[in-house]
Amino acid sequence: MKIEKKAPPIRIAHVLGKMHGGGVEAMVMNYYRHIDRSRIQFDFIVDEDSSIVPYDEITALGGRVFIVPAYQQVIQYRQALMTILKENHYGIIHSHINALSVFPLSTAKRAGVPIRIAHSHSTAAPGETVKNIIKNILRPLSKTYPTHFCSCSRGSGEWLFGKKFVTTDRLTIINNGIEVEKFMFDEKERAKIRRELGITDKYVIGHTGRLSFQKNQEFLISLIHELSKKEPDVVLLLLGNGQEREKLIRQAQRLDIRDKIHFLGNKSDVNRYYNAMDIFAFPSRYEGFGISAIEAQVSGMPVILSDNVPQEACLTGKCKFLSIDQGVKPWVETVTQYKRDPGRESNIDIFDYNIEHTAEKLEAYYFEIIHESVRA
Repeated sequence: MKIEKKAPPIRIAHVLGKMHGGGVEAMVMNYYRHIDRSRIQFDFIVDEDSSIVPYDEITALGGRVFIVPAYQQVIQYRQALMTILKENHYGIIHSHINALSVFPLSTAKRAGVPIRIAHSHSTAAPGETVKNIIKNILRPLSKTYPTHFCSCSRGSGEWLFGKKFVTTDRLTIINNGIEVEKFMFDEKERAKIRRELGITDKYVIGHTGRLSFQKNQEFLISLIHELSKKEPDVVLLLLGNGQEREKLIRQAQRLDIRDKIHFLGNKSDVNRYYNAMDIFAFPSRYEGFGISAIEAQVSGMPVILSDNVPQEACLTGKCKFLSIDQGVKPWVETVTQYKRDPGRESNIDIFDYNIEHTAEKLEAYYFEIIHESVRA
């Protein structure tokens, strides 16, 4: 009897840009862990100035990492990428670097890659002048080189591809997925983490995210400063690293609240720390989605979001949107209200963001566009 040989998995080139432990990289890795790797494999194309690249895990899962010059070195970047794409004969390239996807996808078109996906994960806001100039120059080209278009939310799709485009059937929204059970509240873990951090008797405001202009942690430090005048037991846990770290430390020192701010850095087990928090605050200046807000809600705590975060990120009755333009006072009042009414939410509809479901959806999407390409 003739035994049919199983077809090798389809390899997809994922362009991540700079891997620094941010949300987009974490999301792609999460999909990679949960997708059927006997059918789909990921290769990672990352800039040489990346600081956190999980080489060992990617290799163990069957993937490969290709290092290219930083995209700021446009000529060298395109040359290195062209070599990788041609030598590996990719049928799909999936770029996650927003407006900058123009660079890898134009190169991929020249290399003959038939399926080229542009995936929008972000938006923009005033204040990052140089970044915004570059984004606004490149955005008109965002639909020139891709053959397919994805986003993590309607808002991020509108920002990169335009409002009219979002109303067509050409945009696919791929929800960011999380391992739901990992983020469910654990009372024993709460007690353990709070003992480790010396905050057993504190009211803990938590936040996870890259320490950056976008994530706006300086607002949180100002919030703690005002809140502690009436609520001296409040502390802030900041999980994440970034270019704003030293500036934020100086701000806390200047306001004489350095002892209330816990800079915990990047954590591979961030899910454990949600247990220690009493409330989660996310005052982003702009946001493509905000997967941290979903993780926090799964743990059941109240969540306060900037109104720059997409509406899709609010899943429970203990989730509230506030403006950052009105200063910290409304945030102080809201935190105080929640502090007077402690407790965690237990009835949370999270199916659409369960990684088991979203990974299946992404896999189905890949095979659907492959079949469409073959038919064409």
